[in-house]
Amino acid sequence: MAGARRKLAEVDPVWQRICEEAEAAVRDEPLLGSLIHAGLLHHPNFERALAYRFSLKLASGEMSEQILREIADEAYGADADLGRAARADLVAVHDRDPACHRFIQPILFFKGYQALQSYRIAHWLWGQGRRDMAYFVQMRTSEMFGVDIHPAARIGRGVMIDHAHSIVIGETAVVGDNVSMLHSVTLGGTGKDEEDRHPKIGDGVLIGAGAKVLGNIHVGANSRIAAGSVVLADVPCCKTVAGVPARIVGTAGCDCPSVAMDQLLHEDK
Repeated sequence: MAGARRKLAEVDPVWQRICEEAEAAVRDEPLLGSLIHAGLLHHPNFERALAYRFSLKLASGEMSEQILREIADEAYGADADLGRAARADLVAVHDRDPACHRFIQPILFFKGYQALQSYRIAHWLWGQGRRDMAYFVQMRTSEMFGVDIHPAARIGRGVMIDHAHSIVIGETAVVGDNVSMLHSVTLGGTGKDEEDRHPKIGDGVLIGAGAKVLGNIHVGANSRIAAGSVVLADVPCCKTVAGVPARIVGTAGCDCPSVAMDQLLHEDK
């Protein structure tokens, strides 16, 4: 068994760590043993565990857990990028959220992480032309987690959605890699234009709580949007914007704001 564990760690260190943490959690809190075994230790790999969690949380009287499980297993089996993105998101949450001390926490308890993985399956369905099923997953994700992401939106890897309540991301929005956003963020459109109408967020951007980014505008890589801001125009790379409407108030203060998670405004030196 020890040899198998070592081999697994070489192939998939993220899943190995999850299993070790899960076993420790069962020892520390036996009353959660059934939940942790069913959600994590019962499964042979990370993708199967995610598929189980997806089906358990989104099942309803309209769509059974079994059907949703089959959909998720199909998605993870057909597109290895879904699993890679889920691992990158998990590491991002662990690295950036001071309330996250173990890899098992986002999988079991953090609705931002779970909602993002549900979106990724909906996006896969959208790409397969299964639009109505994608809309169903979007609806159930919104009902279950309070996060509404259109399945056509494009979101990169290593994304952290902290707290996640009332997140809205529109149909033509694009979110780059290694982005962090807090609760009540909106990436929305303006007017009734049905074409490209939502924001494009560059890599490494930090979006503060309650910020609204509206219209087909670009937020440059490694910039910061202060909490409560309303962004209506393009933001250059490596800048901080704040206010209603948002204006440039300084530089981003570091090379990658989404990782540093520093949301204070500092005077440029």
